Amino acid sequence: MLSVLVQAFYNVKYLFDVHENCFNPPPKVKSGVIKMYRKQAIEPMKSEKHFFTLVKTAFNQRRKTLRNAVRSLFEPQQLEDAIFNQRAEQLTVKISHHSLLK
Repeated sequence: MLSVLVQAFYNVKYLFDVHENCFNPPPKVKSGVIKMYRKQAIEPMKSEKHFFTLVKTAFNQRRKTLRNAVRSLFEPQQLEDAIFNQRAEQLTVKISHHSLLK
């Protein structure tokens, strides 16, 4: 969920790795430092609030299809679109010209 929100509003640059021994206790995952730059132009959407609600709702029930997960956010005729057959993790941020964001 966080990845989708960051990609929608920021350009991200990976700066460097952080060694596990810099933490106590050392984590079992790799760490790094990134720099985020706010995008000057974001993809068209109904509103940022609507987008946040959509992403949160879709990922709260990520094993369900979007049709079932976000049913309360759309009209029944909108839910007939094929994109609603997918699950949240199958989508990319670049769906700007689709009914999910407008």
